[in-house]
Amino acid sequence: MEPGLVTTIIPVYNRAQMLREAVASTLAQTHHPIEIVIVDDGSTDETGRVADELAGDAVRVAHQPNRGPGAARETGRRLARGEFIQHLDSDDLLLPRKFELQVAVLRARPECGAAYGWTRLRRRDGTLEPRPWKRSGERLEMMFPAMLQSRWWDTPTPIYRASAIEAAGAWTELRIEEDWEYDARIAALGVRLAYCEEWVCEVRMHDDHLSGTMNAATLRDRATAHALIYGHARRAGIGPDAPEMQHFARELFLLARQCGAAGLGEKSRTLFDLARDASGGGRDRLQFRLYRALAGVVGWTRLGKLARMADRLR
Repeated sequence: MEPGLVTTIIPVYNRAQMLREAVASTLAQTHHPIEIVIVDDGSTDETGRVADELAGDAVRVAHQPNRGPGAARETGRRLARGEFIQHLDSDDLLLPRKFELQVAVLRARPECGAAYGWTRLRRRDGTLEPRPWKRSGERLEMMFPAMLQSRWWDTPTPIYRASAIEAAGAWTELRIEEDWEYDARIAALGVRLAYCEEWVCEVRMHDDHLSGTMNAATLRDRATAHALIYGHARRAGIGPDAPEMQHFARELFLLARQCGAAGLGEKSRTLFDLARDASGGGRDRLQFRLYRALAGVVGWTRLGKLARMADRLR
């Protein structure tokens, strides 16, 4: 680990022009020293060649077969040499003073393992959201329990101490919600947050964003991610009485029905059991009992399909 060095890890797949812009925004930082680790995740267009063209004193490039963003970030994690770690999706941008501001606040608050600031959203038509995106405009001292209710920031928003990343360990090879799971894993460590009341990054909506289609493969990864997130929350001591846990229990139950409708019976059963545990029973106890009894009669897959049909009719 090199003191003061900020390592930016950029996984990329088929985004040559956006990669150039992401790298340029990192090289424009007012804080130095920096290094950039680009991980080309098996691109099938000119992105791999563009990544090699960007290589230089501050930019290193790794190529690997396509395994998804989690595996690409793990390759970057193993190559990182910085005291601080910045994750940057290839379609987003860092604002010039991001590292300067966030490294300064982390140095001023040694008890904190991560710092975050305001995230700017640029919509597809080029217009900017006037207020900080998601909850990046709120001062939160800890990632949990808010991180259980939603991933309340975007990938480029925080900067982490390398020690926090090392404690969290390896990324999973999930292709969706791998970032939320990793943040929840860090949250379970009790990492405290430092806050910068400044714009620090920009996330951009565009037509290349992942489709919202929930096919079986996507649902399988979401189910795994949700189960892991629930485990992290329990290790952090969040119980059924917390409103955020009640919200997550409903999310688990919904996902259980979706998995059943997609033919993922075992995933549906697992998520249902987690949802029942997360809810602590309460007013939903009868609903869980009825659903479990019906699953024993018609099966988790058929019941999931019926439940999804009922959801659409409401």
